[in-house]
Amino acid sequence: MLSIGEFSKICEVSTKTLRYYEEIGLIHPDEINPDNGYRYYSIKQLEKMLFINRLKSYYFSLEEIKVILELEKDQSEEKLHTALNRKRREINEKLNAFECTLKQMSTDILNLEKGIPIMSYLNRIDVQLVETKPMNILFMRQMMSSDDYASGYGTYFSRLYEKIASEKLTLLGTPMTIYHSPEYNPVGNDTEFAIPIEETIKGTRALSEGFCARSVVEGSYSELTSVFVKLREWVEKEGYEMVNSPYEIYITNPNQANMDTDMITEVYFPVKKKI
Repeated sequence: MLSIGEFSKICEVSTKTLRYYEEIGLIHPDEINPDNGYRYYSIKQLEKMLFINRLKSYYFSLEEIKVILELEKDQSEEKLHTALNRKRREINEKLNAFECTLKQMSTDILNLEKGIPIMSYLNRIDVQLVETKPMNILFMRQMMSSDDYASGYGTYFSRLYEKIASEKLTLLGTPMTIYHSPEYNPVGNDTEFAIPIEETIKGTRALSEGFCARSVVEGSYSELTSVFVKLREWVEKEGYEMVNSPYEIYITNPNQANMDTDMITEVYFPVKKKI
């Protein structure tokens, strides 16, 4: 048997952390002295602690690790394989995001060295006033957290395309996302996924015509926030006001684009002239 101190030293986990793991049911001492409360761990628990540390190094949360540890032996390998694949995808997504951040940072550093203001790129965003035609859209509306967007977009658009194919509906345009929440909430935002079609059936609605401030993004979706800012500034400067929820139309399919620079997205702010 190993004292909590010995176990802590071998596994490089503090005794405070071990006590917390015991508290949340992650790993319990094999024996607790009833007289003095001293905790002892068995040799076989060293491997379990190494396994916990390995999963932590893969950025699994303690809650996720606990679920994995509680799996029955006959299904643990399969479930672990699935969990590792999912976590690998998550890490790859974060790596890609870091790569984009580093690329943007390098550009900003280079511009500053040339005496170019860091926010000057906003001046290159073009805004136009356009008049849109009415559209009949097949839609799904969901509350989406900030973590849901990347995977959620593909899921809901796929369901809409499946309905279009199964019911032999007539496609009239590319996918679009309409943002209905009055403010941003990382826990959940009212988001509508839609595709224009010809037929009026259950699950469709009319998107009214009108004037919109429009801008086109050629490149990564990370630029969309800047475009939203520029559009909102334009609306105020030109004496307009928002009348409906803003929306995006995806001219190119991101899954078919060879790289971010190939993606084209139109952003619309429905407006009317202030009285």
